[in-house]
Amino acid sequence: DRALGSMEDMFFTDLQGLVPAETHLCDLSAGVSPLPGGLKFADSAGAFHYEESGKLLSVTSNRFIHWSTSGDSVQLVEQSLDTNLLNNWVRLRFNHCSVLPGGVSIQETLNNVVILICTNQSVHRLLLPHPTRMYRSELVTELHMQSIFTDVGKLSLQDSAHSAVIPSQVGQAGSPHSCSSWISHQGEAHYALASPAGGIMVVTLLPHDTPGSVSVVELKQSSMMSRLSGWMPSAIRGDQSPADLVLSLAVRELEEDSFIFALCQDHRLRMWSLREQACLLEADMLEYLPSCKGVRRLSGQGHRLRLAFSSTTGLCLGVYLAVPQRGQFTVLQLVATDNNRYSLEHISSLLSTQETLVDFTLTSSDVWALWVDESNITVVKYINFEHNTAGQWNQVFVQPPPEEEVQIGVDLDPRIYRRGSERISDVSWEGLKKEVTQAVETELQSSVTEFEFSQEEYRQLQVEFWSRFYSCCLQYQEAQSTPLGLTVSQHTGMACLLRKGFVSFLLPCFAVDHLYLSYEQYLFSEEETPVAEDPEVSRDVLQLVQCLRLVSDAVSPEMAYEMEKALDYMQSPERAAELVLENIDNVIVDIQNKLQDIRNPTAAMMVLLREMDLETDSEFLTGSLCAGQGLNTRISLSQLYGSSSAVSLVCQAICHVAMTRALFCRDLLILQKLYLRFGDNVFLGGGAQLLQLQQDLIPRSSHLLSSYHLLKHISQNLASSVPMDTIDANLQHLTVLELSDCPAVSTLSPQTVVELFYQTVGRRIIISQIYSQQQTCSVLLWNHMISNVVQLLAQLLWPSNPGFLFPECLMANCQFTQLQEYVRLIGPWCQVNIGSCRFMLGQCYLANGEGQKALQCFQEAATEVEKEEFLMKLTGSEDEESASSPRLQYYNKVLRLLEDVGLPELVIQLSSLAVTEAVNQWKHLTLTQNPDSSMQLDCLRQLVVVLCERSQLQDLVQFPYVNLHDEVVSIIESRARGLDLLTHNYYELLYAFHIVRHNYRKAGTVMFEFGMRLGREVRTRVGLQKQVNCYLAALTCLRLIRPEYAWIVQPAAGATVYERPGASPKRNSDGEFSSEPVRRQVDILELDDLEKQYILSRCRLTLVQHHPPSAAIAGSSSAPELVSLLVQVGLFDSALSLSRTFSLNLTPVFEGLTFKCVKLQFGGEESQNEAWSWLAANQLTVVNTKESSATDEAWRLLASYLDRYPSANGQHHRYVINKLLSHGVPLPDWLVKSYKRVDAPSLLRLLLNFDLLDAAAELVLEYVDAVLGRGHQYFGIEKPLCATSPPAWLPYTSIDQLLQALNETQTHSSLYQRLQEKLSEYHCVVEQMTRRLLRAEAAAKTHSVF
Repeated sequence: DRALGSMEDMFFTDLQGLVPAETHLCDLSAGVSPLPGGLKFADSAGAFHYEESGKLLSVTSNRFIHWSTSGDSVQLVEQSLDTNLLNNWVRLRFNHCSVLPGGVSIQETLNNVVILICTNQSVHRLLLPHPTRMYRSELVTELHMQSIFTDVGKLSLQDSAHSAVIPSQVGQAGSPHSCSSWISHQGEAHYALASPAGGIMVVTLLPHDTPGSVSVVELKQSSMMSRLSGWMPSAIRGDQSPADLVLSLAVRELEEDSFIFALCQDHRLRMWSLREQACLLEADMLEYLPSCKGVRRLSGQGHRLRLAFSSTTGLCLGVYLAVPQRGQFTVLQLVATDNNRYSLEHISSLLSTQETLVDFTLTSSDVWALWVDESNITVVKYINFEHNTAGQWNQVFVQPPPEEEVQIGVDLDPRIYRRGSERISDVSWEGLKKEVTQAVETELQSSVTEFEFSQEEYRQLQVEFWSRFYSCCLQYQEAQSTPLGLTVSQHTGMACLLRKGFVSFLLPCFAVDHLYLSYEQYLFSEEETPVAEDPEVSRDVLQLVQCLRLVSDAVSPEMAYEMEKALDYMQSPERAAELVLENIDNVIVDIQNKLQDIRNPTAAMMVLLREMDLETDSEFLTGSLCAGQGLNTRISLSQLYGSSSAVSLVCQAICHVAMTRALFCRDLLILQKLYLRFGDNVFLGGGAQLLQLQQDLIPRSSHLLSSYHLLKHISQNLASSVPMDTIDANLQHLTVLELSDCPAVSTLSPQTVVELFYQTVGRRIIISQIYSQQQTCSVLLWNHMISNVVQLLAQLLWPSNPGFLFPECLMANCQFTQLQEYVRLIGPWCQVNIGSCRFMLGQCYLANGEGQKALQCFQEAATEVEKEEFLMKLTGSEDEESASSPRLQYYNKVLRLLEDVGLPELVIQLSSLAVTEAVNQWKHLTLTQNPDSSMQLDCLRQLVVVLCERSQLQDLVQFPYVNLHDEVVSIIESRARGLDLLTHNYYELLYAFHIVRHNYRKAGTVMFEFGMRLGREVRTRVGLQKQVNCYLAALTCLRLIRPEYAWIVQPAAGATVYERPGASPKRNSDGEFSSEPVRRQVDILELDDLEKQYILSRCRLTLVQHHPPSAAIAGSSSAPELVSLLVQVGLFDSALSLSRTFSLNLTPVFEGLTFKCVKLQFGGEESQNEAWSWLAANQLTVVNTKESSATDEAWRLLASYLDRYPSANGQHHRYVINKLLSHGVPLPDWLVKSYKRVDAPSLLRLLLNFDLLDAAAELVLEYVDAVLGRGHQYFGIEKPLCATSPPAWLPYTSIDQLLQALNETQTHSSLYQRLQEKLSEYHCVVEQMTRRLLRAEAAAKTHSVF
C-alpha cells in the first residue's frame, strides 16, 4: 500500500504490555550474613530472546523473557505475542544479598532454559524445561500455554548443585561489583566476577548432572603480594582503587575457549582466555578518543562494554567511554591472527549526547542507546555504525508522560475514567472504578465541614480531590516508568525498552508521522523526505511541517479541548478551526514569514493528505485462514499475534497513529484557514491555488480529521460486558438474518472495541492478507510484520473503505451502545455504507426497545440494498446474478426479525410497504389466481420443473404457495421417487422445503426415506456416506420437536421399500404395469430406532472405508452379520459399539480379537506390518511412549476391552482363556491376575480341562492362602476366613480332580504333597474357627438366659 511503502526508518515507543497480576514468590537463603556497609547496586534489566523466536512454525515464535533486578530481588517475566502464557511471572529474593549489575544471564540448550544469577555473595543456577520439551506435539492449538516458570516452585533452588557461596578467599573482605555469566559447551556454569581489588574471579559450577564441588580461578596481572591481598579493600591497603579495576564485563565462547572481555578503570580493554588463564589482548581505548588530554588522569566510572556476533561480521565489541562533558561509542572487530594472537580492528567512533547513559546494546549493524536527560525524560536513539558517515543519530519517539492537568468541561462530570496503556489482567474495570470512586468520595466527605454549599462549590471540591488523585496516579506511573535497559532481538529485530514496571515495545514509525513528531533540528537539517520523490516538493513539505509546528505550539490546551469537543458534538471541523485561529494572533506573523518560503504549498499539502488517507481499493480475504497451506502452518498462523499482549500492543499502535494524525490534520486545517486569510500575500500561484485549497484540500483535511478522530474514539472506547440472555437473543436474531455470527471470546477487562474486533475478526483477515502475498517460511521480522498488521487493521477500521466488518462485529458481540455512538459520529460526513449504517442503527434501537425508531431506520436502509456489500450479503443476492428482487428479500428478512422480536404491529406496517413495492414481482402470482384447478395443477408442475432446471431452488422453497402446499409436496415427492438418486437432488429439495416451514417431522421422514433407498439401490461407498448423512439429518429433525411427537411412519413394503433390490416402482417382473398396491401394515419409528439405524449405517460406512471390497455386501447386512464382518477386518471398536447398541452378545468380538492376537503371536514380520492398519482404527486407552510391536498393542487392546466391558462371572475372560488354551498359547500374566479376581474356580476348571496340572496346583495353593487371609485381595475375596466373617468355601470338586490327577503321575508327587499339606492347614483353621464360633454362640445364649 502507498502509506506503508513510505515508511521512515524511525521508531516510536511506549506501547506497553500487561502489568503483572500474580507473581510466584521464592525466598532463597544462601547461608550468608549481610555484609557491613549496606552496599546496594542500581536497578537493572535485561532480556533473552529464543533462538527460534523468528520462526513461524516454532513453539517459541515471538517469545522472549525479560527481567529486572532491584536490591535483593530478581523479577523474571516470559512473554509471547502469539499465545497467552500462564504462570509467567516469578520473583526471586536472595536474603542478605544484592544482585550484581549484569548478574542475570539466560541461555537455552536443546532441552533446558538455564538462568544464571549472581549476587555479591552467592551464585545460582536455575534449570527450567525448554518450551519445545513442554509441548512434545508439533501441533499446539491451545489459546493458552504454560510458561517455563509454571513449576519453578517445585525446583530445589538451594541445592548445592545449583547454587554456591562465593568462596571466602574471594569474598571475605569485599564483594564484587560487576559480573558476567555463561554456560560453556560442556554444560558448566561460569561466573566472571569483577574484584574490588582488580582482576577477575571466575566461579564455576559443574554440569547439573555431574557431581563435584565449586572451582575458582583468578585472572589478574599483579605481583605475588597483590595476589595474596585478595579482595582486601583499598582503604585497608592504604592506596586508591587499582587501575585494573573492572568496570564492565562481557564473555564470548570461541573455538572451545571462553574469552572474557574486561573494560577497566584505566580505560584499557583486556581479553582473557579462561582455558589458558592468560591475558591475550590489551588495548588502550583512549587511542580512539580524539582530544583526550587530561582524560587519562581521570579514572573511568561509567564505561560500558557490549558484544555482538554474527556470521557475516564476526565478533564486534561496543565500548562506551564516559568522559566529562561528552561520551563516545567505539565499535571494534576482533581479528584472529597466527599463533593464537588477536587484534582489534577499528570500525567506527560515534559521539554521543551529554545525557546520562542508562544502557546501550550492540547489534550486527546498529548501536542502540538509552539516556535520561536533566529533566528525567527518557531518550532513545540508534545509529548504523557502518554506513552513517555523518554521525547522525536516528530519533526514537518516546511517548511523553501524561499531562499534569486534564481539561474538564463544565458540562462533564469530574469523575471521567479513561483506560491507560497499562493493563492489569485480574482486576475488573467496573470494580476498580467503584473502589476508586468510593475512596475519593469518602475523602471528600470527610473534609467537608459545612452542611450546606452551592452546587458550584461542590463541583470545585470534586475537581480538587479528583485532581489530587490524578496527581498520585502520575507519581505512581512516573516511578514505574523509570527506564532500566534496552533490548533488541537479533532474530526478529524487535526492540524493547525495559522499564521498572513494564516493557515498552518500539514500533516502526510511518514517514508522515515521523515528520510531525521529529525535533526541529531534523526539520532544519534534512533536505529530503521519503513522502515525496521530487526534491522541490520535499523541501516544501519540510517547510510546511515547520509551519505546522508553530501552529501546534500556539494552540493552547483549552483551545485543543474545545476543538475536540466540537468533533464529538458533530460540529463542523472547519468552523472549529476558524475559532482556534482567532486565538493565535501572537504567532501569525512568524507563520506568515515561514509560509513565504514555500514555493508550491498545494502540492506539499496534497502529498501529506495522500500519505494520511487510508482509503484503499484492495479487497480483503474473508475466507478460511490460508486454506492452501499445511495444517502446521494454518495452526501457527491462527495464533500469530493473538496473545493478550499482542492485541493490546497492536491496538495501542492504532490509537497512537490516530492521535498523532488527528493532531496533524487539526494543525493542517488551521494552517489552511490561515492561508485563506492571507490570500495572494503568500500564494505565488494566485487565485487558482486558492480555489483548489478552498474546494478540495480543506474538505479533504476536514474529512481526514473526522476519520482519525473516529479511530481515536473507538480505540479508546471500552467494550461492555454482556449478559448471557442478551447474547442468546442476539444469536437468535442473527440466525433469523442468516448472518454469520462472530462469537465473543474470553477477553481482558477492560478491553476496547478495537481490541474486540481485532481478536474476533480482524486478526484472521490481516494474517490471511499478509501471507497470501508472501512465503510462510519467511522470518518473522518485527518491523515488517508489525507495520503490515497496524496498516491493515487501520484500513479495516477506516470508515471510507467499502468493508463493513467493524460495525458487523459490534452488532454480533452485542455492543449496541458503542455501535450507536459509532453511527452517530460517522453520520454527518461519511458517504460510504449509508444504508448499512441505518440498518445497524435500527438494530441498536431494536435492542433498546425502540421499535418505531428501528422501523424508520430499516425503511431508510432499503434504498441502498442493491448498492452496498453488507446489505447484499444480508439479502443473499451478492452471489446470485438472477436475484429478481433484493429489496423484497430484504423486507422478508426484516419481517422475520420483527416477528422474532415479537412486534406484530411493526410487522403489519412493514408488510404493507413491502406489498406495495412487490406488485407484479412474485412469479407465482398468476398461478394462485388461476380459477381452473386442473390447469392450476399443471401450471404448478411446470413451474416446479422450470425452477428446478434453472437451479432457482431458493425461490422454489421460499414461495408461500397459499393453498397449494400439499400439491407442491406431492409433485416433488413423485419426481424424487421416480428419478435416479445420485443424479437429482429432489430429496434434498423436499427436505429444505419442510425445514423452511419448520415442519421437522416431515423433513425427517423425507431424509429417512432417502437413506433407506440409498441402502438398497446405491451399494457403494458414496451411497453409504449419503445414507449416514441422511439418517443424521433425520435424527436432528426429530430432536428439534417435542419428545411425544418425535416419531415417523415407515412403510413395511411399498412405494419406496421394495422386496427386491433394484425393482421398479411402476412395473412388475414381466414388464407390465403393476396393479394397485395393497394396503400394508406400517411401523412406527421412534428416536431410538433411528439412532440404531444411524449407528448401523455408520458402521457399514466404516467397514467399507477400511475394506472397500465389502461394499457389495455391507449395505444389506444385518447387525449380527455386520459384527462378524467388522471383526474379520479388525474394526473392534465399531463392532463393540454396534453390539451394545443392538444388545448383541460380545463373545464374537472377544473371540475374534483373541484369535488375531494368537496369529500375531506366532506370525512373522509381514503379519506384524499388516496388523498396524487395523490397530490404528481402534482407540487404545493406554498411550505407550516407548516403541512396541503390533503384538503388544493387540494384547493391550484386548486388556482394555476386558476392563471396559465387564461381564457376569467373567464370561468374557473365560472365552478368551479358552480360545488361547485351545491354540496352545500360554496365558499372559495380566489375564490370569484379572480372571483370578473375577472367578478363580472357573479358571481352575479351565486349567484342568487342558491338563495344565502345574498351573492348576499353584492356583489352588494361592487360592487357599487367599481364603486364609494371605493375598485375599488378589482373588476378589472381601473378607478372609475368620470367626465373625461369612462362611468361606473352596471348589472341592475341582480340587479332588486335581489331587487324583497329581496322584496318578509320579512327576507331580512333591506338588501333590504340598497341596495335601495346604489343605490340611486349611482344615485345621476351619476347625478352629468353627469351635470359636460355637463357643461364641453358646456364650451368647447363656447371656440371654440370665
